[in-house]
Amino acid sequence: MKKKDTIDNKITVSIKNKKEQLFLGEAASITSKNDRGIFDILPFHVNFITLIYDFIVIDRNLNTEKRFEMENGILYTLGNKIDIYIGL
Repeated sequence: MKKKDTIDNKITVSIKNKKEQLFLGEAASITSKNDRGIFDILPFHVNFITLIYDFIVIDRNLNTEKRFEMENGILYTLGNKIDIYIGL
């Protein structure tokens, strides 16, 4: 099986709060913070679930960077998709 070029490697991201969808799209990376510190998730990351705090950054250090400030939330990745629920 041939691995895709890095440029084509994206992960689907959904960010929601109780009232609305804040972001739905593809990203090259997600950066956030949990009780162990700041971490990144890249495409094809292992399945993962964690409580998150303070912020979410989509595509850190790229022209497409988006930042969301928040108190807390839950992030889980399954397959090549990240679902984030904030303000729980």
